[in-house]
Amino acid sequence: MTPPVSIICPFYNAERFLSEAIDSVLTQDFRDFELLLVDDGSSDRSTQIARDSAQRHPGLVRYLEHAGHANRGAAASRNAGLEASQSPFVAFIDSDDVWRPGKLSGQLAILERYPEVGMVCGAVNYWRSWDGGADEVLVSGTGISRPPATALRLYPLGVDVAPCPSDLMVRRSVLDGGIRFEPDFVGRWFLYEDQAFLVKLYLTTPMYFAPNVWLDYRIHDQSCVVTMTSDGLEPENRRYFLNWLERYLGSKDFAGRERVISAVARAHWELDHPVLGSLFRKGRTLYRRLLTVASGLSRPVLP
Repeated sequence: MTPPVSIICPFYNAERFLSEAIDSVLTQDFRDFELLLVDDGSSDRSTQIARDSAQRHPGLVRYLEHAGHANRGAAASRNAGLEASQSPFVAFIDSDDVWRPGKLSGQLAILERYPEVGMVCGAVNYWRSWDGGADEVLVSGTGISRPPATALRLYPLGVDVAPCPSDLMVRRSVLDGGIRFEPDFVGRWFLYEDQAFLVKLYLTTPMYFAPNVWLDYRIHDQSCVVTMTSDGLEPENRRYFLNWLERYLGSKDFAGRERVISAVARAHWELDHPVLGSLFRKGRTLYRRLLTVASGLSRPVLP
């Protein structure tokens, strides 16, 4: 029988952390799921780690790989997991992240309570203490946010922090509309592959932002956060994303579409004028923080 939840974990040369990610899924209190380990052409021990896990947990863990053990990128690997799964709810976990106990049961309870909501996430612990650093919990929002306001409020069009894919749970019915990851966000252009998927969701379905911390998002020398701030690729990857989003919006018709198009144009302007753009973003960030403080008491929270 199809389990209620499919969990998709793409990995590439992840022997350093993969076992810990897998264990954090297998020790959840909600156990009616399937874990799909999607090998993106690994050449280290992570392939064997995943195969061994599937052998030890038949019916609970599945090992998948691309034809010819090819390396096709995270987006294509996540899509392969989506195509191989049929559960009514889908969750993701990256191979270097760790779920906290109660992640699955907590998110399922919210989706059952709010049937109009298509996806849920919580606050995220940006996890540096595993390596001696200081942790930081970041919050994307509170309560229910509806399209297109979610896309306008959250990074990369807005100033509020975006959720991590590893913290999401999504209804299959939302994804069945053709929403998938963009495989062209690969190689040099990999930095926004998760944001391209997220913005499709933001524009399609209401989202619930819970106060719970379910995810330890590991910060290390090869993490996306570190890469974006250290190698100078962020501006050109941001422009690549904005150009893609312009094309995507050109094929869609939804309420508030012009507002999103205007936000994309503003983001292009900020890239073209980095000094003024930075000042403008700081002003919007300050305004959002003041607005959040002023309205915090009236926002719905999970009891």
